[in-house]
Amino acid sequence: MTNLQSIIDHAERHCQQHGTRLTDKRKLILSSLLKSNQAMSAYELIDYCKTEFGENLPAMSVYRMLEFLEKEQLVHKLSLAKKFVACSHISCDHEHATPQFLICDRCQKVQEISIDKQVLREFEHNVTEAGYRLLSPQLEMSCICNECD
Repeated sequence: MTNLQSIIDHAERHCQQHGTRLTDKRKLILSSLLKSNQAMSAYELIDYCKTEFGENLPAMSVYRMLEFLEKEQLVHKLSLAKKFVACSHISCDHEHATPQFLICDRCQKVQEISIDKQVLREFEHNVTEAGYRLLSPQLEMSCICNECD
């Protein structure tokens, strides 16, 4: 069994445990994100699925599938890039930390990292002290990866 197949199988079990279903089309979108190894927009996913799998998917369907996958914490939405990336912890059984993303400005490679909970608490405290309410602790950092540097 390939690593990709084992990740998809784990995602399928995850959905079953939450009373939802990872349909074939949802698997296709998740597989595309995993295989591409980069963040992709809905329209990039449409093109990828057509090129790699010969599947023509309507944009609204792809957006609904991405919304489902995001709700199931199988993918993350990168707000700044307006793209989606597969969660790097799909096959993990531990509780997921708040996702933080390093995004290469040149090649668009994305690395999901964890930040210490104490650092996040301090960050949230600073936001509150400044008179704001934090809506999402997810950080997206614009970087240059070592391969592009």
